[in-house]
Amino acid sequence: MNIYKQIEAEIQAASYIVITAHKSADGDSIGSSLGLLHFIEKLGKKAIICHPDKAPDFLYWLDTTNILLMEENPEEVRASIKKADLIFCLDYNAISRVGSEMQVLLEEATGNKIMIDHHLNPEEFPAITLSETTASSTSQLIVDLIEHSGHLDLLDEKIGTPLYLGILTDTGSFRFNSVKPRTHEVLAKILTAGVEHHLIHEKLNDNNTESRLRLQGYAMSEKLEILYDYNVAVISLSKEELAKYNYKKGDTDSLANLVLSIKGMKAAIVFTERDGIMKISFRSKGAENPVNLLAKEHFNGGGHANASGGMSDLSVMETLEKLKGLIPKYF
Repeated sequence: MNIYKQIEAEIQAASYIVITAHKSADGDSIGSSLGLLHFIEKLGKKAIICHPDKAPDFLYWLDTTNILLMEENPEEVRASIKKADLIFCLDYNAISRVGSEMQVLLEEATGNKIMIDHHLNPEEFPAITLSETTASSTSQLIVDLIEHSGHLDLLDEKIGTPLYLGILTDTGSFRFNSVKPRTHEVLAKILTAGVEHHLIHEKLNDNNTESRLRLQGYAMSEKLEILYDYNVAVISLSKEELAKYNYKKGDTDSLANLVLSIKGMKAAIVFTERDGIMKISFRSKGAENPVNLLAKEHFNGGGHANASGGMSDLSVMETLEKLKGLIPKYF
């Protein structure tokens, strides 16, 4: 039995299924969760999604009524995870990625755990691990599950729409080097299933708020610092600056890629002061300019070679100085 049929067998045998994803939800964690949920429903089973926190507002054109949030419904999430005899762990390679509250629940949970993920160095906490680090996204792996378990005929617009969104966002609109021929083969299957990709692009990109654009304009005009000796750009935003522009989660998500579009830039680093810490986004170009080691070794983070995250408990200026001191070593 291949791993895909094994996962299908676990779904069919389960009486209560919970789908989890990492903290600070993004397009891939939302997309893979909803795509898997709708596939499970097509198999005649029921499931519930339990996420640590809310996704950015620009992702909420999808139907998210089946997503319970730990930050809003902690007792329901606790009860669901405790009750579950099958728990999917999507788009994270370490149990700590779900946040401290949900981490405890998952560590205490008795249900079988299945990891489906594409990040490097997966931990060995699940009973079943489907880890493919060359895949563009976890959403792509959900399509693989559907196809290789023998159920490609079940792939429809409802399943495919969130999965297309997940692939789209995790590949930077198909610009990252994680995009391989298999990625486009998967996209072809999704489009064949009736997904209207142009509408997804419109809903994702054509919904800016005035405050979001003004914040991004301020960041680019006033806070962008380019270290020309290394072709690395940095933007730092304090909590006061975010508040001035009525910051909402997701408002700065595209800044790093925007900065990286400057001709000659090797890497872009954006950090924002939120929830008492500096949250850092690292982006880079090419195999010769990885950022995951910088994130892992100095900022309690990690991720993909060219797209990683991290954090700092230092002040804005202290974090900025620390970054400047490290950039010569890594670039």
